[in-house]
Amino acid sequence: MGNFSVITEFLLMEFSSTRELQVLHAALFLLIYLAALLGNLLTCAAIITDPHLHCPMYFFLSNLSLLDIGTISVTLPKFIVNTLCGSQSLSLLGCAAQIFFFLYFAATEFALLVAMSYDRFVAICQPLHYGIIMTPARCLWAAAGSWLSGLLYSAVHTGNMFRLPFSGSNVIHQFFCDIPHVLKVSTSDVFNTEFALIVASSCLLLFCFAFLIASYARIFSSVLKIPSVEGRYKAISTCSPQLMILMLFLISVMTAVFRNISDTSPIQNLLIAMAYTTLPPLLNPLIYSLRNQKVTAAMGKMIKRIVF
Repeated sequence: MGNFSVITEFLLMEFSSTRELQVLHAALFLLIYLAALLGNLLTCAAIITDPHLHCPMYFFLSNLSLLDIGTISVTLPKFIVNTLCGSQSLSLLGCAAQIFFFLYFAATEFALLVAMSYDRFVAICQPLHYGIIMTPARCLWAAAGSWLSGLLYSAVHTGNMFRLPFSGSNVIHQFFCDIPHVLKVSTSDVFNTEFALIVASSCLLLFCFAFLIASYARIFSSVLKIPSVEGRYKAISTCSPQLMILMLFLISVMTAVFRNISDTSPIQNLLIAMAYTTLPPLLNPLIYSLRNQKVTAAMGKMIKRIVF
């Protein structure tokens, strides 16, 4: 133990040594954060205040918006404050908190997307039994199960990563406590255990992904059997936002997991990290708000009540 020092804090990377560019980066990230926050808060408020949106599809959507708020709030505010204050440090407890909550919201979102795909499957493939299958109690249990599964998944990974002290370089070439960079300074025992956990969780994710593919395959086969063009368009419009969000989420996760951090430049690391930390929370409300007339109308009514 005398040949190395135990890490008690991490140093996040500065993407520029010029003060003007640092302030510009902070302002850009602040705009992104406020846009994502505003879009998701408006979506939640519109669903809660409009009785016409009190149905399973929009109940899951409100949970998704809450998850997006949590996901983007884990990373960006700390980076913005550090940049404006000229600080790079992040305590070991703060790093553990970032990893825990990021994994928590990400795992919960994936589980919720599975529940949303099943909801659309029942709505399109078994419309006569929709009210019997998707009862309010079952929707509540599905949402609660998603949040609980995300909590367990995050607790297992975070507990394993921080059960032993870190040693070596404490510099993280990222604007938040990114898991691959933290594993680089972990002990071999922690790294091997985490690798086994990632393999096991990947098998579970592949099973869920196969379920999603099967659900959407059944959905589109049922849509093609609808005789009217208007009916087919209406059915596709109800499930296409979930499919777009699912593809965006999976692409972001695959980019994060399979990239080699040692072969990418700092700018590439920044862009890749933004792809899976900021783009989904920023684009999810846009996908639903711009493509869903009911949500747009509910937002308009809510804003008119507030303004006038």
